[in-house]
Amino acid sequence: MSHLSYLEAIVVGAFQGVTELFPVSSLGHSVLVPALVGGRWAADLNVSTPESPYLAFIVGLHVATAAALLLFFWRDWVRILGGFVSSVRHRRVRTPAERLAWLIIVATIPVGISGLLLEHLFRTTLGRPIPAAAFLLANGLVLYAGERLRRRAETAAGAAEATDALPAADGADAPGAAQDAGAAADARLSRMSVGRGTLIGSAQILALLPGISRSGITMVAGLLRGLSHEDAARFSFLLATPVILAAGVLKIPDLFGPLGAGIHGQVLAGSIASFASAYLAVRYLTRYFQTRTLTPFAVYCVLAGAGSLAWLTLT
Repeated sequence: MSHLSYLEAIVVGAFQGVTELFPVSSLGHSVLVPALVGGRWAADLNVSTPESPYLAFIVGLHVATAAALLLFFWRDWVRILGGFVSSVRHRRVRTPAERLAWLIIVATIPVGISGLLLEHLFRTTLGRPIPAAAFLLANGLVLYAGERLRRRAETAAGAAEATDALPAADGADAPGAAQDAGAAADARLSRMSVGRGTLIGSAQILALLPGISRSGITMVAGLLRGLSHEDAARFSFLLATPVILAAGVLKIPDLFGPLGAGIHGQVLAGSIASFASAYLAVRYLTRYFQTRTLTPFAVYCVLAGAGSLAWLTLT
């Protein structure tokens, strides 16, 4: 793969950073963009090739994306890691930080196991342009259906914000919590039951399918389980961080072996692009979902998926 150009690496890196966090599927775009561009791009950037160096490259970019998430949510992760340490030390799960730490751990176990068992099968069987386009179209329909169902539930329940209806958590009303929006949001999330959190986290399994968005499907699961858009997005990003980081770390050794021969400079360039675009994306989305919905992303996925299907099958 020594012929991977710097332009390809930077474009793919920037796309990966944005589409990993926007609810539009990074893997789906990693499959579709080269196929739609055609020519050398289609030959160089084929994720379904056995022992694909391109797959090692794009998954390696996940480390940069995870680093951007860690930087943006560093205060949250300090609280969460502190909660984990205090929970282990005192053998308790009582404070909001302790509950949220274990909630994230338990909620990421299903996708971690599924990724190890199914990633290769899904990639080689479905990691081709036409299935990716079909799943991207399906992703848009899921996002739209999630918004419709959420709206009906709000109407039936009197349009109350779901997180406000969760049981009170110890320490949620501690002095100063109202002044720290992040701490207040984490406290709200910590009130979820383990079953609810695990169900939301398990939705990430569907993101193994190219075209299904990790953040999108997790947000829909959160909305249907009673979270607001803002809290569903935050929980989605917190859940995604260890999963994305672990996936990247597992593939990094490949980039230092034969699969990465001759592309270390390109990997660095792509990683920088991925880090920058992911940081800007999460900064934008955390503000966007304070007042807006998944509907525009649903429309984009339906149009992009349907258009890609038409182009790939009719040309």
